[in-house]
Parts: sequence; structure tokens; C-alpha cells
Amino acid sequence: MFNLASLVRGNIKKLSPYSSARDEFSGKASVFLDANENSLGSPLTKWYNRYPDPLQKKVKEKISFIKKVPIEQIFLGNGSDEPIDILLRCFCEPKVDEVIIMPPTYGMYEVSANINNVTIRKVPLTSSFQIDLEQLEQSIQPNTKIIWICSPNNPTGNSMDRQSIEMILNNFDGLVVIDEAYINFSRQKSFVADLNDYPNLVVMQTLSKAWGLAGLRMGMAFASSEIIQYMNKVKPPYNISEPVQELALKALDEIGQVNDMIKAIVDMRAALEKDLMNIETVEKIYPSDANFLLVKFQDAKALYEYLLDREIVVRDRSNVQRCEDCLRITVGTEKENKALIETLKSFKQS
Repeated sequence: MFNLASLVRGNIKKLSPYSSARDEFSGKASVFLDANENSLGSPLTKWYNRYPDPLQKKVKEKISFIKKVPIEQIFLGNGSDEPIDILLRCFCEPKVDEVIIMPPTYGMYEVSANINNVTIRKVPLTSSFQIDLEQLEQSIQPNTKIIWICSPNNPTGNSMDRQSIEMILNNFDGLVVIDEAYINFSRQKSFVADLNDYPNLVVMQTLSKAWGLAGLRMGMAFASSEIIQYMNKVKPPYNISEPVQELALKALDEIGQVNDMIKAIVDMRAALEKDLMNIETVEKIYPSDANFLLVKFQDAKALYEYLLDREIVVRDRSNVQRCEDCLRITVGTEKENKALIETLKSFKQS
């Protein structure tokens, strides 16, 4: 049976989080003399001399309205990499606990675990890039605290079978973290709607992909209020800057424009896939629910260098398990996609 208290590191349970001036005050005021800020302003604007809201309440209110999730169940991080790191620091004792990743998958799960000195067990996806439930079950140990699932998956682009994920949620007593960075490009239902059914569920999303705000670095984690409380204890006091909060608020008002961009990218993904099918060196195009395609080529490494020489940058995934001879290609603008296809057609194998 899932028991959150048994998962939390002992020092985190006892931790008294840093209490900033803005944590201790809430409400309205006209004179702020509490945080040792520069009262004369800044070279940029008067407001940037003040520390930002440490809990990003206004941004969370908008996200809460869009996602239909209570504010207490939302964590905002400096990109998705921050919640990945914080989950490890909250729930995994270094040199003691373990996590499970399923390669090929997003590389930061492994990097962050290594940084936190947490053991990693790898359960490779099947040849069709789905979860190997039998191998997963055999790999779970008493000290396995987190299972990371990327869906739609990076770098393969496909969504994981929903029933497999539900099977894990119902039978694993640790945290199940589903990274939905690319969910907006998929017809699959987000697991955000299932938070109340699974106390061990954490769902990560981001403003970097569909919202087009990669430069802002704002990631989102949705979970029970108890899990979010632990994450808030561990995060830096002011982890989201004031300009980022301001710009995020503006962007979150533009849902219609974002939906239009999502539709356009999905349409261009289909067109790019069709054009790639006519390229001689293409051996396979994997199904994608993301804003990219994983494509297997003949002599992928030579082709990657050929594209680089012509100032076209794609991602070489040839050295990734089960992605041999594959390049990951982001859906670009119509002009960029056309330039890519024309360059691929001009490539001659040696």
C-alpha cells in the first residue's frame, strides 16, 4: 500500500525550510522594508528591485484554471529539470535508494540521479518502444522509490500504453512520475485528470514546448498537496524570477493562439513525415505524438555531419539504446522543413 511518509527522506521530514521575507508576509502593503532590497529601484524598472513571489500564486491561479487542478497541487520549477532534481532530493536517500528509468528516454532522469548519488536501474523499452511490464516488475526492489515514465517519450516520440501505466500506478508503492512535456501534441489524455485517483502520481509538464517558452524555463509538476508541500520545502526560496512570472502570465492568456500553433505543428509533422518517406536514405519513420520525428537512416552519422556542414542542425541519437542509426528531427517552420528535405535529397552516400 502506498504510504507517502515512508518514502520521504528522514532529514526532509525534519527540515525547517528557509523562510524568506515574502514567505512571512502576505497581503497588501505600500511600504516594504523587510527584505533588504534596493528601495531606489533598478536600472531596468522600479519593480525588479523587489523579490518575486516565492510561490508564484498568480501564475498558479491561471494554470489552475487551465488545467483544472487546485493551486495546492501545483509546483513550478526552473524548467522541468528542477522538479526532477527536487523529487530525488525529497524521496531518495543517497547511496541507499533506487529509481527506475526506461531507455531510450529523457537523459536528465539519469543525470539527476547520478548527481544525487541515487542508484539507477534500467528497464529498456520493448522493440516497439513500450513498457516491458514483466522486466519492470522483476526490477522493482524494496528501496525503489521512483519510476520515471516519459509519455510521449523523448527521443522516440510515441505515447506509452495507458493500461500499462495504470497497472504500475495500481501496483507500485513508490512514486510514479509521468513526464508529459509533449502531451499537447498528442491525442492521448493527460494523467493530470487522474491525480485524485492515484496518491503516488506526479505529472510533469512544461511551457517550453507547445507554449513556445523554452527561453523562460518554467516547468510544472502536478501531484497531491502533500507531495507538493515537500517539494516546496526543498526548492530555493525564489526559484522563478519576476520577469519570468510576468511573461508567463501574459502567455497563459493566449490559449487560443497556442491551440492554433499546436494544430499547425501537428499538420506540419504529418507533411514532414510524408516528405521523408520519399527520401532514399530513410529506412523507418517512427510514429510520433510529439513535435518531432525519430527517423532511421542509412549512414545516419555521415548524414548528420552533412546537414551540419549545410547549417542544418538535427539531433544525432545513433548512440542511444534502440535508436541506432536514428536522427531526431524537430518539426520546423514550412521554410525550414523544405530546406531540410531538399538537403536530404542532395545527400549522396559514399
